Amino acid sequence: MSTQAHGTPSQENSLGFYGRHGGQFVPEEIKIRLNEVADCFNTYKNDKDFLAELNTLYKHFSGRPTPIFYCENLSKQLGGADIYLKREDLNHLGAHKLNNALGQMLLAKRMGKTHIIAETGAGQHGVATAATAALFGCKCTVYMGEEDIRRQELNVLRMRMMGAEVIAATSGQRTLKEAVDEALDAYIKDKNSFYVLGSAVGPYPYPEIVRHFQSVISFEAREQFLDMTGALPDMVVACVGGGSNAIGMFANFIGDENVALVGAEPGGIGDKTGQHAASLVYGKEAVLHGFKSYVCLDEQGEVAPVYSISAGLDYPSVSPEHAHLKDIGRASYVAVSDKEAIDAFFTLSITQGIIPALESAHALAHAIKTAPAMKGKKILVCLSGRGDKDVDQIAAMLKENKIQMP
Repeated sequence: MSTQAHGTPSQENSLGFYGRHGGQFVPEEIKIRLNEVADCFNTYKNDKDFLAELNTLYKHFSGRPTPIFYCENLSKQLGGADIYLKREDLNHLGAHKLNNALGQMLLAKRMGKTHIIAETGAGQHGVATAATAALFGCKCTVYMGEEDIRRQELNVLRMRMMGAEVIAATSGQRTLKEAVDEALDAYIKDKNSFYVLGSAVGPYPYPEIVRHFQSVISFEAREQFLDMTGALPDMVVACVGGGSNAIGMFANFIGDENVALVGAEPGGIGDKTGQHAASLVYGKEAVLHGFKSYVCLDEQGEVAPVYSISAGLDYPSVSPEHAHLKDIGRASYVAVSDKEAIDAFFTLSITQGIIPALESAHALAHAIKTAPAMKGKKILVCLSGRGDKDVDQIAAMLKENKIQMP
């Protein structure tokens, strides 16, 4: 499915909209499949037995709740705001992605589906889906851009070790957009499959489903932060690619008007087409993959090539709820460059002994940049994943003298 200019059917109702963003711009045959998923989700999302099973898995399989950590050394070094981390990197498998994969797997179980299809960028969602499929004894097929497979060999091996078939998307830029394209095509062709979408994007009901399961992050964080500090944070920061960790981190703070919400997008190496993947900062409204949001477009109005040092952030659009939060001024979004993210990656590693994912380093970079001017304030950063998966990439860049060790 491409942009609406290429013939995507028009929206027929108001399902799944956040302001003017979202919706379900898909052919009728797909709409029927999606609405079956929506019916299942709406039936079970507040069901006592469903939630009990999910919470048991969160506790005993994922290791939730994840803690909040005060970065004392980093905060003293910066001399401004106190910086805290919500440690999603300590979630089983090393990232926030498992929160959503487990929830969707329980939906698949209730729908009687045994073939699980997923897309992945950095590989963390693919790993989480492979793990949950193994746990429930399901067949698992993960689509991943050929370029991302090259960048994230460790996660590809992890998926295969847990029994998943990893299929390379070889069209276009060979990254996340193409992986989504091919995963959707496979889902359409196999009526016995369930598509575990990894981010808060796509047609209704997926943005709502992913938000629902990822909101456990801020459900925990809000209570933990109050217990730890006696107050709410002054600023909450999360990285934004498709937007799942960020919407999960923002969800239970949206009603707190005194808490600033900031999303850090991949600014890459510049503000020109093909140099970044910052759809909220630089994009325009369009329909992609069955939903309306901000999209990185070229001068002809086509989906533009995108770039980020982080395989998990190089998607050309973004969650429709993030688009709405931008429109109403409840959240702000900034572009963080590759260099800023790499500097933050090393800074946290050196000052606190925590190696962050390059995706998470974008959020951390914004906190580091703004903290000196916020003395007496508190910043809470969603550390969405750990950096083990990025060590080979960083090592190669060091070897090629593209970056320098601090």
